[in-house]
Amino acid sequence: MADARTAAARGAVSFDPIAERYDETRGGEARGAVRANDVAAWLPAGRVVEVGVGTGLVAAALRHRGVDVFGVDLSPHMAARAVDRIGPRVALGDAHALPLADACADAVLFVWVLHLVGGVGPAFAEAARVLRPGGRVIAVHDAPRSTPTDLDGPVDALFAPLREARPDSQETVAAAAHEAGLITLHQGDTSRHQTAKSPRATTAEIETRTWAYLWHLDDAQWQATVEPVLAQLRALPDQERPRGYEQWSSLSVFARP
Repeated sequence: MADARTAAARGAVSFDPIAERYDETRGGEARGAVRANDVAAWLPAGRVVEVGVGTGLVAAALRHRGVDVFGVDLSPHMAARAVDRIGPRVALGDAHALPLADACADAVLFVWVLHLVGGVGPAFAEAARVLRPGGRVIAVHDAPRSTPTDLDGPVDALFAPLREARPDSQETVAAAAHEAGLITLHQGDTSRHQTAKSPRATTAEIETRTWAYLWHLDDAQWQATVEPVLAQLRALPDQERPRGYEQWSSLSVFARP
């Protein structure tokens, strides 16, 4: 079983607090299917392990395509939802100490999780350990980018400093992969996912601390950094009108020689 306390001590994040709301606030099965399509083109034949499987959105879409996929997650509540989607193919585990044998997988996936594992380098070292020769590590990572809307000003005021500090840039991820003995096959962008959000919905997501960045802010920090952003969002016109935009992330593929 994963030692969640050890993982948390080094900065890894368990999504237990958001498990019940995760799907509805992260794009659900539609978004999972889009990202499954992105990674499927790079998967070799054989067994796939998704590290940070979450509620199984991507894994379920891959299973639907006939992929032999298993999942590992730090969060018991998220893992339980993944079991509901893909069956008893999910284990509790830490990305730095996967509960897997050496050279047992043909591919390892990291989808929207490398910024949460408390250290990209050890996560890649573990991925390389469990890969068979010729296997691949495929990562969807980096701060999401999007086409502009009038939500950007307030939201960027809150999240831009955090995005700049993220540990899963293309350069950092490539360096960690190379340190683990992997070679780069591809670095680029995912496909663009169409979505929409209104000012009122964005305000509600922040107020209910949907995003992990907000979970540990105390009252003083909230008043200083979050309340001004909420005021800007509430001042936007057409509070109920969804703003449509496209969103995408980085996609990197590495191979074990």
